[in-house]
Amino acid sequence: MRNSNNDIAFLSASETAKAISEGKATPIEVVQAYLDRIDRLDPELSAYITVTREEALGEAEVIAQKIKSGVNPGPLSGVPIAIKDQFWTKGILTTNGSRIYKDFVPETDSTVVERLRNAGAILLGKLNLSELAMGGTQNPAWGIPANPWGLDRTPGESSSGSGVALSAHLCAASVGEDTGGSGRGPAAYCGVVGMRPTFTRVSRFGMTHMCWFMDTAAPMTKTVEDCAIVLGTIAGYDPRDPYSSRKYVPDYTHGLDRGVSGLRVAVIRELYTHSDMDPDVRSSIENSLDVFRSLGAEIKEVSIPLVELAGAIFVGIADTEGAGARDEILRERPFDLDPASRTRLQSAALV
Repeated sequence: MRNSNNDIAFLSASETAKAISEGKATPIEVVQAYLDRIDRLDPELSAYITVTREEALGEAEVIAQKIKSGVNPGPLSGVPIAIKDQFWTKGILTTNGSRIYKDFVPETDSTVVERLRNAGAILLGKLNLSELAMGGTQNPAWGIPANPWGLDRTPGESSSGSGVALSAHLCAASVGEDTGGSGRGPAAYCGVVGMRPTFTRVSRFGMTHMCWFMDTAAPMTKTVEDCAIVLGTIAGYDPRDPYSSRKYVPDYTHGLDRGVSGLRVAVIRELYTHSDMDPDVRSSIENSLDVFRSLGAEIKEVSIPLVELAGAIFVGIADTEGAGARDEILRERPFDLDPASRTRLQSAALV
C-alpha cells in the first residue's frame, strides 16, 4: 500500500482505519495522499474553500504517536475527513459560503467536529456550499463546484463540496447538512452514500442555521458501513443543543449484514407515475425494486397527494425562517449577498 498513495485515497473510511491499525499505512501517509489529490484535482472541482494542510499533518503526527504508544484514538483513527463550511471550526475560517462571513473564525468547534476529532478523525479542510446553505447561488464566492463524473454537470446543492470531495476521493468521509435535501441531493448526484438523520439525533451546536427547526447534520461516505460509523460518532445528546435527543445511540453497524428480508419499501405513486420521468431513471428505479423483491423486501405503493407541492411548501417554511434570522443582514448588507440569495430572502421577508 505504501507504494501507491493513490490506492490509499480510494479506501473507505473503515478500510483506512484498519490499514492504519495494522501498520499497512501511517496517518501521515494517508493525509499526504489526500493532500496530493486535492492539489491535483481541486483546482477544477472547487470542492474546498479552506484546506487545513499544516493542521492535518500535525494531527496525523499526534495520532501516529498515540498509536505507537498503544493508545487507540477511536473508530476513525487517522481517517481524513472534511466538513461543510457551515460547521464551526476553532481557529479556522468558517464562511457559510457567503462573503458576509469571509472573516469569521470561530473560537470553538461545533459538536459534530469535536466528536469526529475525539474519534480520531483528522480534519483536511472546509468544503464549498451554496451561500448560507440555501441553494441557487449564482456567483459562488469560492468557485462553482463541479461534478467529478462530468465537469459540466451539477453536483447538487447545497452541500455541493461535501459530495464532490467524497466522490473524487479528496477525503475519506465528509459531513454535509440537510434542511430540505441539501445532503441527500449532492450524495445522489455524486454517487456516494448520504442520509438525513432523524431531526434532533445529532447536535446542531456550532452549525450556522438555514432553518433551525429543519436543519440536521448529514453524514456522507463512500460506503453504508462508513455512514453507520460516522452517524454513530456524531449522534447523541448535547447540553449545548437543548433540542438534541436523549435517546440511546446504538451501534449502527450492527445488523448491516442481516439483509432486507421483511423490509417494507414504499413507492410514491405521484412521483413514480410522473409522465416527465426520464426513461433511464424509470428503468433504474424498476431494476432497484426488482432487486429488493428478490431479496425478500415488500414493495408497496403509497400516495402522498401533496408531494408535487413539496418544494413550494418547503420554501414557504424554511425561507421565511431564514429571512427572519437574517433580518439584520437584509437591512444593513443586502448587496454583500449573492443576487439569488438576496432575492430569495427578500421575497420570504414579505411573508
